Amino acid sequence: MTEAILLVGGKGTRLRPLTVNTPKPMVPAAGVPFLTHQLARARAAGVQHIVLATSYLAEVFEPHFGDGSDLGLSLEYVTEEEPLGTGGAIRNVASRLHSGPDEPVLIFNGDILTGLDIQALVSTHSSSGADVSLHLTRVEDPRAFGLVPTDATGRVTAFLEKPQTPEEIVTDQINAGAYVFKRSVIDSIPTGRPVSVERETFPELLSAGAHLQGMVDSTYWLDLGTPQAFVRGSADLVLGRAPSPAVPGRCGDRLVLPSARVAPDAKLTGGTVVGADAVVGEGARVTGSVLLAGAVVEPGALITDSLIGAGARIGARTVVSGAVIGDGARVGPDNELREGVRVWCDTTLPAGAVRFSSDQ
Repeated sequence: MTEAILLVGGKGTRLRPLTVNTPKPMVPAAGVPFLTHQLARARAAGVQHIVLATSYLAEVFEPHFGDGSDLGLSLEYVTEEEPLGTGGAIRNVASRLHSGPDEPVLIFNGDILTGLDIQALVSTHSSSGADVSLHLTRVEDPRAFGLVPTDATGRVTAFLEKPQTPEEIVTDQINAGAYVFKRSVIDSIPTGRPVSVERETFPELLSAGAHLQGMVDSTYWLDLGTPQAFVRGSADLVLGRAPSPAVPGRCGDRLVLPSARVAPDAKLTGGTVVGADAVVGEGARVTGSVLLAGAVVEPGALITDSLIGAGARIGARTVVSGAVIGDGARVGPDNELREGVRVWCDTTLPAGAVRFSSDQ
């Protein structure tokens, strides 16, 4: 297998304001755009040609990655004029594939951080003779996911939408968002309209008697769809818990890009990333957080499990915990922003404007 389709067209609505100016796969995680980690892992698994299915802010991708040669890849870009869903996006780029009808094509979503053994998934696909093979992972609480039960040989027996009652939870296996398709299956997807592989393509293939194979791989897996998950994923990359050959430095408690400036007595822990030209002032403490390019954390500020957008400024002694500060925002001194708070891009909060008392 030498080629893949990468689905990177989503609007990243749940990640706003991070995705106001930047498509979700291009938001930096562990010092580089998240997409870089996916491309590097695919290349390490032997993939040579990747077609990126783009839509939202599609113009951002090619100027950054070009033809892919810097990563040892051949990259192409196809833009959806109207949203086509996962299946429609796959079909929309089919003309750029080089594979023959019976050859495998890897497909993966642009918002999943995983330690999946890609070569093992391809081997499973080949040895089982499947039409489509799916990466499955096990989760403790599968209620938020679609369930994929399999028989003793790993063959998929059903696709069950998010279960609502305990009786409906017949397995803890879920669709983990990476697939190997036989090329001819891609060509059978309808054109010119939205299609969901999860809700339409896979169930219809199963009903028609096609062979869908599941491979359970319960290594690291995280859907980066929310700000909290994205921050955690970045920290896990820095800490070495999530594998990637694209982390620009050694794994450890912190990753400080070369042009950043950190005061000698500032404390950075928990997989914190300090982006290019960012500044961390005297006595500041930053734990498990991401500071994007040009962000400024003033002296004495306390940042925990948060993402500070590009060019944003956090005032002296301000506390930010479990929050997202949009690009270019200005948070004045002596504020306290707690779990779930999102400050929109270019917003200004005066000194002491937001505080939480100890009994809240």
